[in-house]
Amino acid sequence: MKNMTVETKNFPQGRFSERDLSWLSFNERVLDLAQDPNIPILERARFLAIFSSNLDEFFKVRIAGSKRRIEAGIAVRSASGMLPRELLSAVLNESYRLQKKHSEIFEKDVRPLLVEKDIRIIRWNELTEDEKKSLGTLFIEKIFPVLTPLAVDPAHPFPYISGLSLNLAVVINSPKNDTELFARVKVPPTFPRLINSQGQRFVPLEDVISAHLDLLFPGMTIVQHHAFRVTRNEDVEVEEDDAENLLDALERELTRRKFGAVVRLEVEEDIDEHVLELLVEELEASDNEVFKLPGLLDLRGLNDICNLNRDDLKFAKFIPRTNPQLATVETASAPDVFEALKTRDILLHHPYDSFSTSVQRFLEQASTDPKVLAIKQTLYRTSGDSPIVSSLIEAAHNGKQVLAIVEIKARFDEQANISWARKLEEAGVHVVYGVVGLKTHAKLSLVIRQENDKIKRYGHLGTGNYNPKTARSYEDLGLLTADPQITNDIAYLFNLLSGYSTNEEYDKLLVAPHSVRSGLIKKIKREIENHSQGKSSGIRIKCNSIVDEQTIDSLYEASNSGVKVELIVRGMCSIKPGVPGLSENITVRSILGRFLEHSRVYEFINDGQKEVWIGSADLMHRNLDRRVEALVQLEDAEHISYISTLLDLYLANSTAHWTLENDGKWSRTSQDSNGLPLLDAQEQLIKRKNLRGID
Repeated sequence: MKNMTVETKNFPQGRFSERDLSWLSFNERVLDLAQDPNIPILERARFLAIFSSNLDEFFKVRIAGSKRRIEAGIAVRSASGMLPRELLSAVLNESYRLQKKHSEIFEKDVRPLLVEKDIRIIRWNELTEDEKKSLGTLFIEKIFPVLTPLAVDPAHPFPYISGLSLNLAVVINSPKNDTELFARVKVPPTFPRLINSQGQRFVPLEDVISAHLDLLFPGMTIVQHHAFRVTRNEDVEVEEDDAENLLDALERELTRRKFGAVVRLEVEEDIDEHVLELLVEELEASDNEVFKLPGLLDLRGLNDICNLNRDDLKFAKFIPRTNPQLATVETASAPDVFEALKTRDILLHHPYDSFSTSVQRFLEQASTDPKVLAIKQTLYRTSGDSPIVSSLIEAAHNGKQVLAIVEIKARFDEQANISWARKLEEAGVHVVYGVVGLKTHAKLSLVIRQENDKIKRYGHLGTGNYNPKTARSYEDLGLLTADPQITNDIAYLFNLLSGYSTNEEYDKLLVAPHSVRSGLIKKIKREIENHSQGKSSGIRIKCNSIVDEQTIDSLYEASNSGVKVELIVRGMCSIKPGVPGLSENITVRSILGRFLEHSRVYEFINDGQKEVWIGSADLMHRNLDRRVEALVQLEDAEHISYISTLLDLYLANSTAHWTLENDGKWSRTSQDSNGLPLLDAQEQLIKRKNLRGID
């Protein structure tokens, strides 16, 4: 099925919001959670750390990409109508505003509340003499040996500053000739960002180092010192010419990543102007890339205190439960997944349904089952100590044919995936890297089993990665199935990924880049036709991002035709809802909470015969055009009902949410008309799973 184009001649210019500014709005919603008095204080601190990590990645990729386009002389307007220079300026200004807001929330809100709970993040001058003495001993014995002060003078060029490293710019005076000199000291990332002084009193690592600079520069006078931090372009591009030796090409590119251009310079608010001038000149940073911030730099370090053993200051513990359809066929040690799938397909909802007793168990059981002949698996991101990879290795050792499609270009997981790929190859697993020019983002498993005189296939398709760690904190959906049509489709798709195939037609799947966009647009048009004929119609979509212009225009067309369109978008959204003559029938809301909302769901009313699809694809160009993605249709009535009920919960007026206005701004609704807190969707799902009573 070929991509279809939506007629846009009657649609106005400026109908798309700018995706990068929309992403920054998402990160501001994370800040809203850090300010929420109904959220436990350590969780609020964690949201501040998440904000920092999110923004770091944004700068490493999106800001870097904008600068690259400007340097290449590209003057093409974005879908929102902005030129690259206009966009870069707007994004940098908004990022700076948010970072200052982030710092202020920590200093004026979160930090004082932590003090009330006897958790203190203090500076060196607030320590007791005993604490200073103890930290001095720590410095001498453990920190001092790994520090390397680097002078800057005619004999010592300005040192390379690695991306995201915290550093001290030190000005010293030489008593020999009474001249001021400059040096740089890198704060070692091998130590905790916040050092536990005693009890629950934490001091920044750079303060400990700053207090002992005289030991690093003996005989010199320390004039001043200032913390600073650099972000560099870390996006990786591998040329198609390198595809034949992809591993080597990617490893070379990862080495180049370390030396990417500077895209942000964070400094303390009170930094000396002459020191700042030196940093700006040597790092070749522009004025609008300099972020002067109050308080501590790099608040990712708040994760150090979020892991304290203070359950009273965190979300109540939640233990995922075994899906009831698997629990009914539990053996002495674990569920028998194959036996369960002989009865019906199983819809999984993580983290509420345990990943370890479902998907992980599926592959563990397959690796040792003598009836299993082969296993095929995609790997995009997985955990450091991955039981999924271990199962594949064990299966190969047990003589089974094992195929692993390892996406080594998964951003910022490239090095880990290269290591896994080599480890799998050494174990005898057939490792391939997918289709040239495309990333393999589809979440697929296939097990081929000999049952009596027949071959039977079992499969899994999901919305999330095969990562047991993130499966405890990411909300995702998955389908375990023995449906012969679905498993046949998965088999064809694996053949496409590992061999040569021109197959673009599937019975139960939509597969990008060939049929996800066109398939979804066809279903949107069917809803338009149903509405025009007086039949029931409607569209509900839940995903991470919606920025694809063709799909958005088809949704605008549906709205103009009278079809109700309800969207639940966690991150970027380029749609402008509620615009007269364009999108009166479109609403957009966002749900954020303790779990990262990560599932993708596409529901169409279809004249009362609801059609529901789940899978790996968001509505973005990269997902629809440059990745292998898969959506699967749910056909079990209970599964469709579960998804509909889930969407009902997310869209209920009684559920806390953010609403996107037609000017691109988000407004939060967290209380009812009486000032009482609205329901938290994730907490409601936890309650429902707990009431199920199955461990």
